[in-house]
Amino acid sequence: MARLGLEHTIIDRSNYDHSVERFRAAGILLPTFAQLADPNLIASGLREAVAAIDPDAPHPLNLFRVHWYNGADRRTRTATPDAIEVPRELTGVRARIVLLLGDRFPMIRAHKVLAAYACLAPRIVTGQFDPTRHRAVWPSTGNYCRGGVAISRIMNCRGVAVLPEGMSRERFEWLERWVADPANDIVRTPGSESNVKEIYDRCAELEQDADNVVFNQFCEFGNYLAHYLCTGKAVDAIVEQLAREADGLRLRAFVSATGSAGTLGAGDYLKARHGATIVAAEALECPTLLYNGFGEHNIQGIGDKHVPLIHNVMNTDVVTAISDATTDSLGLLLNEEAGRRYLTTRRGISASFLEQAASLGLSSLCNLVAAIKTAQYFDWGPDDLVVSVATDGAEMYGSERRKALKDRFAGRFDEVAAAEVFGQHLLGCATDHLVELNETDRRRVFNLGYYTWVEQQKVPIATFDARRAQRFWTDLQRLLPRWDEMIAEFNQRTGVAAV
Repeated sequence: MARLGLEHTIIDRSNYDHSVERFRAAGILLPTFAQLADPNLIASGLREAVAAIDPDAPHPLNLFRVHWYNGADRRTRTATPDAIEVPRELTGVRARIVLLLGDRFPMIRAHKVLAAYACLAPRIVTGQFDPTRHRAVWPSTGNYCRGGVAISRIMNCRGVAVLPEGMSRERFEWLERWVADPANDIVRTPGSESNVKEIYDRCAELEQDADNVVFNQFCEFGNYLAHYLCTGKAVDAIVEQLAREADGLRLRAFVSATGSAGTLGAGDYLKARHGATIVAAEALECPTLLYNGFGEHNIQGIGDKHVPLIHNVMNTDVVTAISDATTDSLGLLLNEEAGRRYLTTRRGISASFLEQAASLGLSSLCNLVAAIKTAQYFDWGPDDLVVSVATDGAEMYGSERRKALKDRFAGRFDEVAAAEVFGQHLLGCATDHLVELNETDRRRVFNLGYYTWVEQQKVPIATFDARRAQRFWTDLQRLLPRWDEMIAEFNQRTGVAAV
């Protein structure tokens, strides 16, 4: 059976005791999930100690920055999560669209570091992972393996990244700086974004060594739960702030690319609290949920050709698909000098927004366009709010922009090209490749997951089927306070002071 990360008792006392000793010696204190959802719960002395630490350093105190409340400098803490509202001059819709900024997270400048912590920390405090002998293996199509390597390093254990060889050069450069042994701790699998099964196959080989522990974000429910609580509450804080400023404003939808489906977990929180529509986005070149399709694409960070086990399909309302031609082109429009000049002089986009647009990487742009399509489809107005996340920033994709410039624009991106991109991919954005799911559609998408999880990954059919009922997902929420109790007990045993 695939490890699902659902344990809430100590499984192996020897592993647990080794972790206590390792963390005591290294001075590692674990934050609770409640603290990551609300950093005000972190002791004031500890907050001051964290403020003195470089957010890019492999320092244990950076665990207390694994939340949405970091400022632009990633040192200070904000009262509400950092976010940008995308101007209507760019979106072309009446509804308001806001993106939370993932590049505020420490070490990797992407929100996947939260998912990685949520998968490793419960394994530590339940004695399933021994940092003195185990290697943490992080299968990924983007930032999750970087988050896993960062969390592994600051928890004083060895991390191994498994990712497609076609990912951006910037990811590999970061990994080469952070892993213990680049020749062996960076595992390149065939293909690119869409080749998830090849990642699973390589992990199956690695698991034959008992010292390798695979943290599969696509089936680890800690990933779902961290986003349910932490990202859900972060969005809620933004909604409350904006509603205070604009009477009558209502959250209408939460939008996220599918990826591992962890971030989509926030949608369950927001639907329960606000009645929000949950929108799952994917690549048009590989429309798995929309058309049961397949193919290759370059929206890095949203691996596909399968349905993640932690995707609450039966609570998802809309599926839409975005082309990588759109994300590649918008990446150039927002980052090339000619594109930025066109946007300011011809479209009235402020320089301040364009400065903030550096926080929008390829999957962030996918989320933005999916939010635009959703607002168009439902014809929402100025009192309606659509929220999504900017998963990482443009800095991770300089090499991809150079490829797009060469392959899509013959090496030249001038103001004419900028106008064409704006016209085609923003003004021309339409509601095609979007389905509002009915019960039959949900069952179709849900059933598609059988082939990955039951036939290939050997998840018991009873466990697979249990996920159809919303009771399964609400029952999962009980794990969070239990894990927090275990984290507090673990910290007490290590004796590491909270300052």
